[in-house]
Amino acid sequence: MAFDLGGGKGSIRPAMNVTPLVDVVLVLLIIFMVVTPLMTKQMWMTVPAKGDDQEAPPPPPDAKPPVVLTVDKSGVLRINREEVPRDQVVARLQRMLNARPDKIVFFDASDDVPYGAAMDVLDLARGGDITVGVLPDKLAD
Repeated sequence: MAFDLGGGKGSIRPAMNVTPLVDVVLVLLIIFMVVTPLMTKQMWMTVPAKGDDQEAPPPPPDAKPPVVLTVDKSGVLRINREEVPRDQVVARLQRMLNARPDKIVFFDASDDVPYGAAMDVLDLARGGDITVGVLPDKLAD
């Protein structure tokens, strides 16, 4: 079963026209170049302005020290390094905060305190409508 395309001497040989193919590929390339930057997700954030490099002024000599509630690894609660029974913590904190202009208590726990025990003390303080701030670093003794 032979088939003759007329490819003999002096006849025209069939050839594929690649010009439309190249045109389509270039149009697709341009479309992808335009669309790709639009597909990136942008996240905007506001950065506070850089303040002065000067240190904050020290507190006045008559300023009261902050109220710090600490828990050690044995579960003993202390307010400003004074040991306080668990059932008196909320009442003592509320009395201390009534005499202060800032109504915040700082919380610090020893590294060995279990997470649940620390959360119980935080819940105890927050149950008395006390604003609690957690200290990120250890306090210097």
